[in-house]
Amino acid sequence: MSNFHAFVLALVQGFTEFLPISSSAHLILVPMLSDWPDQGLAFDVAVHFGTLMAVVAYFRTELAGMASSWFRSLGSRYPDEEAKLAWAVLLGTIPLGFFGLLFHDLVETGLRSPLVIATTTIGFGALLWYADVKGPQTRCEYRLNAGRVAAIAFAQALALIPGTSRSGITITVGLLVGLDRKAAARFSFLLSIPAILMAAGYETRNLLIAGEVVEWVPMLTGVVVSAASAYVCIHFFLKLLDRVGMLPFVIYRFVLGVVLFALFL
Repeated sequence: MSNFHAFVLALVQGFTEFLPISSSAHLILVPMLSDWPDQGLAFDVAVHFGTLMAVVAYFRTELAGMASSWFRSLGSRYPDEEAKLAWAVLLGTIPLGFFGLLFHDLVETGLRSPLVIATTTIGFGALLWYADVKGPQTRCEYRLNAGRVAAIAFAQALALIPGTSRSGITITVGLLVGLDRKAAARFSFLLSIPAILMAAGYETRNLLIAGEVVEWVPMLTGVVVSAASAYVCIHFFLKLLDRVGMLPFVIYRFVLGVVLFALFL
């Protein structure tokens, strides 16, 4: 893998991991459309680690408060709002982990085609548009009850299908259950931390089993570039969200889906 390929793919991962446009789809499509060799499992681990560093760094203050409150809640019958949010993030990750283990082989072998990506890109893009227009948007992330957390959690499991977008589907359902745009995005980003940890851990295990040779310079490039670009992406996405809404991402998804149908149908 060349350093240029590593730089481009790390940018793709960093800018798409937290936008509602599907990073997994783009990491499949960019090498496919560019006729580049597959980037390999080691590189996927590296860029996931980079985006994990970005979201932890961006929400470091909130995470410290949530962790402190969560530990205090273990001996209390009345957890505070931050402890409840921490529990929501932890419990909201369980369906993704369960279905990820159950359907991993099917996803990796049967659902990585451009036509699947085109279909999910357009379909879930339309659902995101509906949620942004029709969602009541009256609650913050601290006002999630068990039912709303469960809805978002089970929706997140759909992100195993390439083209769905983990951030896209969690923001969509967050809007549908009443979260405002920033609250839906923030909760989605917090949910990404255990989700990325699980994905990176699973990929690292497979990497160790496979004994894949690691090219350290492209790997380091992937970590640094994906971390920096993801941090910038989170910052500006949250800053601009109320101003631009979800429509630009919906339009992008529609255009990408139509192009993929035109190329591969």
